Amino acid sequence: MDSTRSRSPTAGPPTGPAPPFPIRLSGSIIKGFGRGSRELGIPTANIPIAGLSVGGHDDLQSGVYFGWAGVSIDEQGRRVGADVGATDVGSKKQTGGVWPMVMSIGWNPFYKNTVRSVEVHIIPHQPFIHDFYGAHMNLLILGFIRPELDYENVEALVKDIQVDIEVSKRSLEREAYEAFAGDAWMLDFDYDWQRAGGKAQGEGGSV
Repeated sequence: MDSTRSRSPTAGPPTGPAPPFPIRLSGSIIKGFGRGSRELGIPTANIPIAGLSVGGHDDLQSGVYFGWAGVSIDEQGRRVGADVGATDVGSKKQTGGVWPMVMSIGWNPFYKNTVRSVEVHIIPHQPFIHDFYGAHMNLLILGFIRPELDYENVEALVKDIQVDIEVSKRSLEREAYEAFAGDAWMLDFDYDWQRAGGKAQGEGGSV
């Protein structure tokens, strides 16, 4: 794939997400293939693929998406909240944080995966210094950036992912998309999916 192709600087309508977005996914962060940090320098937080089918989105097109990630961690990546017992700093209870994210759903043809995966790159204000496997993550997907592609080499893959990250950041800076970061659900890690219509969070499985 020619990574020098023209890319739009933003994704999604300027007026805000259009159907089927926004899409909500939820699950505990699990270990993936381990390539994000080691080979690409772009760490990912994965959730079980079951999060798509259980949430009613198993037919979601493979590709790259953008949106917000609410995670039960602090700014350094330490798990907080009900997972490990509430943590208090001063009088402020720490429940987690919300960050921009770009995510890949699919087979990753460059690596010829044999299973479909959900891989999320959280875009922090500063690099996390802790891993946070087992933390809970709520994803609010607001738009589609591009289909998944194959590449001639890893350098071309990394270059395209870096463009994806910039597209996500610029897209989320628009008022109609930025507002979703304040959705109370982003930090509601005890959300009752059954009462909300039977769409349970993704659990079990492995990517």
